[in-house]
Amino acid sequence: MASLWNRISNFSGLAAKEGLARKRPLRALALWPCLLALAALTACKKAPTEPPRPTVEVTVVTVRQQETPVDFEFTAQTQSSREVEIRARVDGFLERRLYDEGSLVKEGQVLFVMDRKPFEAALQSAKGALAQQQARLLVTKQNLARVIPLAAQNALSKKDLDDATGNEKQAEAAVIAAQGEVRTAELNLSYCTIRSPLKGLSSFARVQDGSYVTPTQSGLLTYVYQLDPMWVNFSISENELLRYREQITKGLLRFPADNQFDVTVIQADGSIYPQKGRIDFTNPAFSQETGTFLVRATFANPKGTLRPGQFVRAKVSGAVRPNAILVPQRAVLQGAKSHFVWVLDQDSKPHQRVVDVGDWHGDDWFVNEGLKTGERVVVDGAIRVSSDAQIKVVSAPPGNAAPATPAAPASAPAAAASAPAATLAQTQTQTQMQAQAQTRPASP
Repeated sequence: MASLWNRISNFSGLAAKEGLARKRPLRALALWPCLLALAALTACKKAPTEPPRPTVEVTVVTVRQQETPVDFEFTAQTQSSREVEIRARVDGFLERRLYDEGSLVKEGQVLFVMDRKPFEAALQSAKGALAQQQARLLVTKQNLARVIPLAAQNALSKKDLDDATGNEKQAEAAVIAAQGEVRTAELNLSYCTIRSPLKGLSSFARVQDGSYVTPTQSGLLTYVYQLDPMWVNFSISENELLRYREQITKGLLRFPADNQFDVTVIQADGSIYPQKGRIDFTNPAFSQETGTFLVRATFANPKGTLRPGQFVRAKVSGAVRPNAILVPQRAVLQGAKSHFVWVLDQDSKPHQRVVDVGDWHGDDWFVNEGLKTGERVVVDGAIRVSSDAQIKVVSAPPGNAAPATPAAPASAPAAAASAPAATLAQTQTQTQMQAQAQTRPASP
């Protein structure tokens, strides 16, 4: 206030010095009330005080290292361990189908029958040709038996003996050829009855009854899939393989001895197949089209639960992360360039810490670098924390507790039941009053 009066006095002296008071006395006197009001307002106005920052309630977790088993999940597809094509092996007409499409067939069960008549005729002709050659062989043997003693007595020439011997050898060869024709005809006749070579699930018929089939063009009749055991195939990308190798080199990951992983199948509805599988084959070469290499696991499937072609999830277990650090996923925040967490010091003051995160493990996150054993990391409420915030550590996550609902008194059902009746009575009374008002004559 004193400084303001000094400024007013200075202003008056300046005005008198310049002759303003002599030239405009009324205007100078009019300024005095305004200056006095301004001085009063300035004296009454106080400097604004900054409100105290609210305390942020958080939960914390203490960092500790532990050996943690890890699982790897891959998209996989089931495949029959024996997928057999049932084909026609001879030319002919398909007479009939003897199995139910899609049913489980046994080993040796008849699936199709072809027209046998042409093949029976061919077999009969081959047997007739064999009989002719056998008769010729008998004649040549008898002729040779007569020539041998005569040639020994020089009654026949040496040439006659050679001719008789050659005829006998030719007849023997002709018999062998005829026997082969008979065998071929028998095989062709047996091919008219098409059987399943294994026990498995049958597919639909590709060719209908009465169709002409050949082994080359229309010879595929159906498929039979062996269900036990069942293969589960999945692929690992080149980037994943290189990442696993790097983590093994750094000591962040350890595979089981001899790579004896346990494989679990998670079906499409989320249910877990009860049988465990083993990896029995890994393709040594990467696929040029996809950049992945194939891994195959074998599962026992005695009840036929798994079917060929199913899309499932393969969970590979057995690997371990030694001295791993796990923090909840909600404790890790995403910054402009990296992930970070809030770490509390001994005075419970938060400090931002950049971390190198790895894979997810359930609801947690592996932290490869950035944290040490014994440090406290903010979990719930981390998004509201700043470097100058006041922190209060609570035992339960803030904001999760729901207010308790008071129990309804024992008479509540009776009161609820009587409420509609009271409402109905009140409505009837109002209706009667309105009817009386309508029938009442109007006042003059």
